[in-house]
Amino acid sequence: MERPRIVVGISGATGAIYGIRLLELLRECSDAELHLVVSRWAEETIRLETDYTPEQVRALADVSYQADALGAAISSGSFRTMGMIILPCSMKTLSAIANGYDHDLLARAADVTLKEGRPLVLCPRETPLNAIHLENMLKLSRLGVRIVPPMPSFYHRPRQIEDLIRYQVVRVLDQFGLRAGEDGRWGAAPAESKGET
Repeated sequence: MERPRIVVGISGATGAIYGIRLLELLRECSDAELHLVVSRWAEETIRLETDYTPEQVRALADVSYQADALGAAISSGSFRTMGMIILPCSMKTLSAIANGYDHDLLARAADVTLKEGRPLVLCPRETPLNAIHLENMLKLSRLGVRIVPPMPSFYHRPRQIEDLIRYQVVRVLDQFGLRAGEDGRWGAAPAESKGET
């Protein structure tokens, strides 16, 4: 029996650490075979924003593809997957997906995910948002795409940046019914309450 597969994309938007933590948590909470696409600009962002190298990030996946490898397995609908997550998702990538412009493997794999009716989760990283960004997100949402932008939560009283990152990734995993702990969930006891709320 073949393992379930999840496609993960990391685009060049800021917030590369979100995608890295997603891969790490997927390895912890799922037996899925991880297929990874890292865009050329994501490689630069990984170097700029984190202590990881692109090679270390690629090693977190079972299979890794170059962004220009349009003949890769994940570019075909006959290659079965559970769906795809792009975290973070740049406005360029989001626009390409919204308009069917399969210029690289990130956009093509997302297009395949859409046409096959599989779950597609996009985590756009941009602020402020202009009307074009919002219209593209609305267009995709109407097609069933889950738009899950990184939004920090504070009701769980995060103590460090890692708490905020993990909370976001856990929310993304929720879209696939995957559990990676109860980090920051509503109703969970906060890590030590001080003062009035």
